[in-house]
Amino acid sequence: MEPMNRRKLLISAASIGGVGALAWYASRTATMKSMPGMDMAGGDMPGMNMGNASEKGGRVRELPTGSALPEIPRLKNDSGIAGNFIAQLEAATASHSFVPGLVTPVLAYNGSVPGAMIEVYEGDQLSIAFKNSIPGQASTIHWHGLDIPADQDGNPTHPVESGTGRTYAFTIPAGSAGSYWYHPHPHGLTAEQVYRGLAAPFIVRSKNDPLDAKLGDTVLFVSSISLNSDGTIAENTAADRFNGREGDHVLVNGAKQPVLSVQPGASRRYRIYNATNGRYLRIALDGHKMTLVGTDGGLLAAPIRNLEEILLAPAERAEVVIDFQNKTGRFALNSMPYERGWMGRDKPAATILPLMTFEVAGASVSSIAVPEKLRDIAPLGEPASVKRIVLNETMGMANGAMTMEFLIDQKSFDMNRVDLRSKVGEVELWEISNTTDMDHPLHIHGTQFQVVEREINGSKKPQSFLAWKDTVNIVSKEIVRLKVRHSLPGLRMYHCHILEHEDNGMMGQLDVV
Repeated sequence: MEPMNRRKLLISAASIGGVGALAWYASRTATMKSMPGMDMAGGDMPGMNMGNASEKGGRVRELPTGSALPEIPRLKNDSGIAGNFIAQLEAATASHSFVPGLVTPVLAYNGSVPGAMIEVYEGDQLSIAFKNSIPGQASTIHWHGLDIPADQDGNPTHPVESGTGRTYAFTIPAGSAGSYWYHPHPHGLTAEQVYRGLAAPFIVRSKNDPLDAKLGDTVLFVSSISLNSDGTIAENTAADRFNGREGDHVLVNGAKQPVLSVQPGASRRYRIYNATNGRYLRIALDGHKMTLVGTDGGLLAAPIRNLEEILLAPAERAEVVIDFQNKTGRFALNSMPYERGWMGRDKPAATILPLMTFEVAGASVSSIAVPEKLRDIAPLGEPASVKRIVLNETMGMANGAMTMEFLIDQKSFDMNRVDLRSKVGEVELWEISNTTDMDHPLHIHGTQFQVVEREINGSKKPQSFLAWKDTVNIVSKEIVRLKVRHSLPGLRMYHCHILEHEDNGMMGQLDVV
């Protein structure tokens, strides 16, 4: 692995519906339901070792590259009233062509992979009529990172059964402008529904954005895909279940290694999402430095300039401004090697992974300054209580194969058990200890928190900047301390956002009263 001795920042920080896709998915679900111990509707699949059973003639090793960066479609607002956003979302089977000549059955929101981007303003009233048309599987929509009522959060305690629907309705909180996203969160089926295509960005805008509109605002939504040679999406292997699915191919806005044209000297704003199940993105741009202006919960108080790399764990987001120097050429945005720990066999090679290319050409333009102050972020005060949780893993053998369990406080997730309790409005200090042999990104529902300190081997290091976060990476044998305050009552989840680990038990329930 390349030494991490450069200036760095750890953020821890054209689909169509198809009858063929519907028939394939219904057939697959029916087959799995008939297997001993399998219940796809309930989603609890302990001990299942799918392995590589779905690989028919091997994997697709090459996807077309070099197309123009696709623009993610916007979800249509059906309301004609200012401050209201009304729309419909359907999760259903569809067909998509990642490779010419191959049709891939996917799951999609309104037929699109990635799903349509939702754009709203602080204070808007949102109403989304959701229909679950996934054959044989419950689903939800989780509005990742938003501070909204618990019964609208889309957590696994409120499943939407196949063939039914519900309306999600909530107010976008004041001061919440930032880069969020939405994805399913059904018990035991989250990882599969996301890697089959159900994920999309959700942007909350401020009417008083301090960044110049001339910077633009481009979403880079990073996901991944693994395809069998017949075009079907490969199911998780043992390595995927143990470590989190990294995917054979990494996509940006649904395309592999796309190209985006910019002019020399231009300053541009980008929102980078890590929407993969389990791949870490250590992002660097050839020949350029980045200015970090925002994290999960929106803008920083002040920009952090001259960064050569930014690490995004699964579910983390970053807003950056890039100044393209007065030189022309093609510059790759790469994911550099990162050692996050690995269990079992088939560890990926430590290579530089190109995500996309910026083609800098044309007439030079003037750069645009990023202001020294972006907004006020008040530190959360003295905590009224302390919570300590421990991330655990256990290894065993069953039927001659290695098995893994991912736990919190030595317990596997149980929807009938409340693990922690909090009080509305009370500042808490959370101390999260990772005793496992790999990194885990911890996500807390329904709030944004402030990371205050990290500790490894007794050496404590204060967080170097103040930011709002909903997901924090915790490296092996590290303790992370954060301050959090819940503004609304109800049942909330906290879990590892390596989705295979979440599905395999690394999740707890917090009751806020």
